[in-house]
Amino acid sequence: MRRYASSKWRIALLAVLLGAVVFVTTSYGQNSGADQAAQTVQSPGNVFTLIMGHLVDPVFWTIFILSVTAVTLIIQGFIQNRASVFLPEASHNQIRELIGQKKFRELIDFTETDPSFVSKALNPALKRAPSFSSMKEAMETAIGEQTAEQFRKIEYLNIIGNLGPLLGLLGTVLGMIEAFEAMHAAGGSAKPSELAHGISTALVHTFLGLALAIPCLAAFGVLRTIVDRLTIRGALIAEEMLLMVKPAEARPVAGPARPASATPQPQVATPAVPRRAPGMPTPMVSG
Repeated sequence: MRRYASSKWRIALLAVLLGAVVFVTTSYGQNSGADQAAQTVQSPGNVFTLIMGHLVDPVFWTIFILSVTAVTLIIQGFIQNRASVFLPEASHNQIRELIGQKKFRELIDFTETDPSFVSKALNPALKRAPSFSSMKEAMETAIGEQTAEQFRKIEYLNIIGNLGPLLGLLGTVLGMIEAFEAMHAAGGSAKPSELAHGISTALVHTFLGLALAIPCLAAFGVLRTIVDRLTIRGALIAEEMLLMVKPAEARPVAGPARPASATPQPQVATPAVPRRAPGMPTPMVSG
């Protein structure tokens, strides 16, 4: 079985998350009223009908807008963070072919326009040639910027997921204020039916806040793992390609021959001594 980066697994997970939210919202319900205890069958859609009764609530509209935004970000995140989109093999093969043919000008032009992770990481390095240390530094900077950008795109899911319970708590507080206000208006002897609206408002907002937070935080955790794995893989591929275009190291040149001394050393001539025939007396040298 392929790794989790397969798109069908991510689409299946997204469908399960959205299906769970829709199922809980539309199928879970409980009738209110005096005959609640005697009723044995729950009518579907009661919670959904109750939620629709709070359309004028600003907290509801805020949660609704964030929910639409979150669904868009989740779908967009799972589509963009696929191996076939993030690290396309066609781009990598084209880069390797240009490197093999030593078409470096065409390579720079290709990586300038190609939107893949490896091309964006390799293009700044190619512009720093022939200094390999500068090329490597430029590539590392580009990889860091791209990785941060990818994490920033999915960070909004984390923000929305953390805002969900807070918005639900805000709606809960508003609902309890409404319930106690009804009790105060009735002089402390309010009927349960008069308090039910405020309490239901509080619980509906709590439910909406949790329904917003749970899918967002779950999708954020999965996408963060995917982005981390893809960026590391892309960095390794970019480093491999950078080594393929690494300039040849300067070989040490043999030093010139040691020059002769400018000042000639005096040569001491040794006087030739005539050979003495055998039996010939040694000549006397006068002092």
